[in-house]
Amino acid sequence: MQLIRTAQSWALGLIMLALRASCRVTLHGDPRARLRASATPYVYSILHAHQICAAIHREKNTAAMVSQSGDGQLLIPGFWLLGIKPIRGSSQIMQQSKNGRKALTELTMHVQSGAPALLAVDGPRGPRNRVRKGIAALSRESGAAVLNVVAVPSRRWILRGAWDRLQIPQPFCRIDAYFAEPLWPTEEETVEQYRKRIESSLNELEQTHDAGEAQIARDRPKRRPDRG
Repeated sequence: MQLIRTAQSWALGLIMLALRASCRVTLHGDPRARLRASATPYVYSILHAHQICAAIHREKNTAAMVSQSGDGQLLIPGFWLLGIKPIRGSSQIMQQSKNGRKALTELTMHVQSGAPALLAVDGPRGPRNRVRKGIAALSRESGAAVLNVVAVPSRRWILRGAWDRLQIPQPFCRIDAYFAEPLWPTEEETVEQYRKRIESSLNELEQTHDAGEAQIARDRPKRRPDRG
């Protein structure tokens, strides 16, 4: 079984590499030039469904939070091949366990060094579109802006039975990546309040640019209780 999972992981990695070579990405509302000009660090906040799209258009020196589940392990070879640094942890429990705090510290140091990080913020097990506290904690710890991004391939396969409705762009398609305005924590708000603000911005972004998927997410029953 382990051998099969390893083969699947590397096969997915090669597919991601091929998609990077064949897909064309168009960016909309990209604020990174002005953030770089002011030496402001930033972290990418994406939906779990958009991990493959985000990975194939990764920025150089990006670190990504990868869950410690089997699904997370599947992504690691692809991340290696694309030059993404995987950091094992969970955006759900980054502040609630020894391994979670270690991942938060490692990501914070990476971001403060001047390189971006990427979090699938409704992972690792959903419910879809329910942002976890990890992204808010990382932004507060590192001083980084949160960049919510939604990716919409012109042609895609969607794993309709998966909780996240994972999207796989088809070869030679166009991927439109839409940025929201950068977010920062305020002194008055709690981590939970900041988390809710990030969630509202990200879900509004998907509603604006991929209304069909956003509607399906709203209509699906919440399969797991919300625990932060």
